[in-house]
Amino acid sequence: MMNCLVVTTHPLKSSLCAHLTELVVDMLKGMGHEVVVEDLYADKFNPSLTVTERESYYSGSYDRTAVVGEIERLLKAEALVLLFPTWWFSLPAMLKGWFDRVWAPGIAYDHADDFGPIKPRLGKLKKVLVVTTLGAPWWVDRLIMRQPVKKVIKVALLGACARNSKLTYLSLYNCEKLNEHAVIKFRGKIKQALSGWNLPA
Repeated sequence: MMNCLVVTTHPLKSSLCAHLTELVVDMLKGMGHEVVVEDLYADKFNPSLTVTERESYYSGSYDRTAVVGEIERLLKAEALVLLFPTWWFSLPAMLKGWFDRVWAPGIAYDHADDFGPIKPRLGKLKKVLVVTTLGAPWWVDRLIMRQPVKKVIKVALLGACARNSKLTYLSLYNCEKLNEHAVIKFRGKIKQALSGWNLPA
């Protein structure tokens, strides 16, 4: 059994993102994992980094007062699932703010004494699954844009803060023109990705 944190980000309860979140949560619970869900919109998470939080970034003690619950859940997680729409080839503002405020110094990483490469702290995090939807076709994201969101998550975030984690990244393209068959096929990819979570890390 793993402690799984599921972070979902979409303003509409009827969205495809919400539908896929339900699939992920049901499957993880059915496998016997402990699952905690953070719905950033439903929870009314404030994505704006505050003045005091930013001032404390280099003070030696990050001001976690307003996000202590989110931080505790992140530090407890052995597996992380992120479900979100890719908008303008970027993270939604709500999710970007979650990274800004929760993946902070002293929590997700430590500053080097000379402000060189940061030191990772999320060693407990072993598995990460990203499920994202895009209106664009695959070739625009991969060939023209070179998968900017995947790069940020894999290299900038996990590469710096959770180097022992294994990332699985699933993108559902052309999501504004989907048919039932395409959704079923993508659900199968999610099920296949999560099926391996019953195995040792």
